[in-house]
Amino acid sequence: MRIECYAQRLLNPFRGVMHTVRYLSAEAVTTDGIEWDIYVANDALLDGLGRAGRRAQISDIRYGHWSAETGLKRGPLYPSDDFRRLEDMGAVVYEHLLEVHRAVPFAFRDQFELWLLDRDEQPLALLHSVRTHVETDTRPPLDWRAGLAAQEHFGSAAVADLDEPAGVYLTRHVNSLASGTAQWFRRSDDGAGLGLHTLRGGEHLHGRVLEADAFPQLFISTTGMDEAHIRLVHDYHAWQAPWMLLLPHLDIAARSRLEFAAFRQAELIEKHCRLYPVVLDRHALQAARVEAALMRNQPHRKTGHETMPADDVALGVSADE
Repeated sequence: MRIECYAQRLLNPFRGVMHTVRYLSAEAVTTDGIEWDIYVANDALLDGLGRAGRRAQISDIRYGHWSAETGLKRGPLYPSDDFRRLEDMGAVVYEHLLEVHRAVPFAFRDQFELWLLDRDEQPLALLHSVRTHVETDTRPPLDWRAGLAAQEHFGSAAVADLDEPAGVYLTRHVNSLASGTAQWFRRSDDGAGLGLHTLRGGEHLHGRVLEADAFPQLFISTTGMDEAHIRLVHDYHAWQAPWMLLLPHLDIAARSRLEFAAFRQAELIEKHCRLYPVVLDRHALQAARVEAALMRNQPHRKTGHETMPADDVALGVSADE
């Protein structure tokens, strides 16, 4: 009986990390380390489909919802032989979850990455990541997106006289730097990437190896941008900081800058902090959590996540990030 426990990034845009306990086609998932949803799927429906089964979609059935505080709340039950088999898989995941839920954050296993390339055929923006080579057969959108939340709530004064939301402008600017080609890479433990197949041209790039510093650690390259647009990207990273701190590969300088920005967004810090692999300033983290607790007892007001002025939280990271 093989049970897997792993983490995987939620991408395009980066919006957090999914931690998963998986057995066969049953899994328990969480994005905060507290609330877990358990699903089962009837993978027997894929039998006989061969390669076509890679892209086939089968519906998840909700086994239940679990937290340490409330316990297990079961989903609907169905009287069928198939469902009894799914129930057995769900029960295995649930029992294992009770043993390992305090072990989060789990190790990341999504080492296959799809990067939008710039005009010099270098990684520009991270679009997608998966755990296995087989999954690179997927066809995700090949344009980078700042996300709907950014369109509504991300603000920056880095670029003057914008007549549209900063998130909309940033999306268009990043994509304007792209060649149109995207490439899958298999990242190694030292950060280097082996080039795999490409999408929309670039067949000659297959088999190349790029060193770790070719891949921007915060998923958007600012190489070739002017000062104002570099500042815009840095402001976007500051706005994303509560999620960015979930990443284990950040160097100390980047993590310190992100903590400074994130700890000013107390409510989001409280949601994600249990999954941070490293905390440099624990005193500031505790202060942010106390602030979040006080805010929960007050009428709703705007938070730093809803608007993040550039002058307040600019990260000042180097241009090659």
